[in-house]
Amino acid sequence: MAAHRRVRQRPVGGTTVRAAVTVVLAGAATAAGFGGAGHAAPRPAPDGADVDRLYREAEVATEKYNGAKEKADSARQRLRDLQDETARAQARLNTARASLGTVVAAQYRAGGLDPALQLVLSDDPDAYLDGAALAERAGSRRHAELGRVRAQLREVEKLRGAARVEVKTLTSRRAELERHKKTVTEKLSSARGLLSRMSPEQRAGLTGGTDRATRSAGARQDAVPAQAPNPRAAQAVAYAYQKLGSPYVWGATGPDAFDCSGLVLAAYRSAGVSLPRTTYAQINAGRRVSRSELLPGDLVFFYSGISHVGLYVGNGQMVHAPNPSAPVRVAPVDQMPFAGATRVV
Repeated sequence: MAAHRRVRQRPVGGTTVRAAVTVVLAGAATAAGFGGAGHAAPRPAPDGADVDRLYREAEVATEKYNGAKEKADSARQRLRDLQDETARAQARLNTARASLGTVVAAQYRAGGLDPALQLVLSDDPDAYLDGAALAERAGSRRHAELGRVRAQLREVEKLRGAARVEVKTLTSRRAELERHKKTVTEKLSSARGLLSRMSPEQRAGLTGGTDRATRSAGARQDAVPAQAPNPRAAQAVAYAYQKLGSPYVWGATGPDAFDCSGLVLAAYRSAGVSLPRTTYAQINAGRRVSRSELLPGDLVFFYSGISHVGLYVGNGQMVHAPNPSAPVRVAPVDQMPFAGATRVV
């Protein structure tokens, strides 16, 4: 009988519920203390190396953007030229069609009777024969005009086909531009976020004392251009010195802001020398020289991807546009991994 006796259950009272809740909350707090510690811990201090890395990645994307923009501009110009040429060809076609219409209309008006019957009924056979010869020449003229119309039609269609190809190319280049632009803005935004968390001392160390470098470089401005090997190189160096302190703006080629390749492009443009837009094209724009052969006016390139360029000014120094945290300034060539040099003139 005892085995079949039902055990009486005690009702759950308020005290028991409160105790259970306390245990659960305590367990949750303990779990949060072990599992959620990462959320409460302060973020690690930003590292200047991370900022440098983001700037380098942004510069790589900037040079790709510059190259895509150069190709897009070329495609846009080719399209304009094709459109102009198509318009001229269309005008020639319209003229040829009008000329053909005049010939056909005149021949239609003169061709009522069979030629033999016209000869029999003519009051002046000699005049008729002269007219028949004229009609024959008119027929030859009609064939010539028809040939011109056909040629003009083929030319117009060929030009329109080429224009359609350029429209597709331009559309592709624009999409490429947008991709690179997005990459640049994302990298620079991340770099700005890290910089905002750095102390003034950290930021000053990262930019390398830009103001002092700029002032000391300005003091040497008159001496350095005289050392350049020729007048055009001297002019390029002088231009670079004039732009010390100008802000870095990606995609800019002056006159008031520059990216790295934009600065050297503008410097040599002031000397009447045309350079390609991108670092990886500029390195092939002249004669390669070794580091030991450097002269003022040479272009010096950095990193394995040839993503940065400066203008050598002598004494192991260059003028370059570093990044958005530092304006155009003088810096040592050995500040970055050296990749090669080119003598433009």
